Amino acid sequence: MLGHADVKREHMKKLNRYKENLRIDGDRVISYSTHVATINSNTLRILGYWSKTTTKHVNYVAAELDLKKV
Repeated sequence: MLGHADVKREHMKKLNRYKENLRIDGDRVISYSTHVATINSNTLRILGYWSKTTTKHVNYVAAELDLKKV
């Protein structure tokens, strides 16, 4: 499991699942080409309501990085 500091060190990161459509760029979670959430310390700030697939992406990032969704 990656910690927040590990994510910050890598400018852009693809995760093990959803490799084609999900990535982390700095503190931004990008689903397809849309900024859908922001990592802030130990939380994941979700930036709106999303489709079923994008919601899966957000939930996956939160679980993978052990972040509380807000």
